[in-house]
Amino acid sequence: MKSVWIVSHVREFEDGHEDVKHIGVFTSRELAERALEKVKDQPGFRDCPEGFSVDEWRLNQIGWSEGYVTIQPGDE
Repeated sequence: MKSVWIVSHVREFEDGHEDVKHIGVFTSRELAERALEKVKDQPGFRDCPEGFSVDEWRLNQIGWSEGYVTIQPGDE
């Protein structure tokens, strides 16, 4: 296995804060998509269906090797 699939849900609120839920880590995209199907109609998730993501992450690699910049609301 060289990568895993991560299912997450992010709900963004009007005041700019976010509520992040990590749903699970899976060995294939197919299993990740099945997990998403199981939770998408549950309370909370069904109110914000656009918040889901399924992302592939490579094992043994740094994801943010060059750092990051945080942009606050109003900084755009």
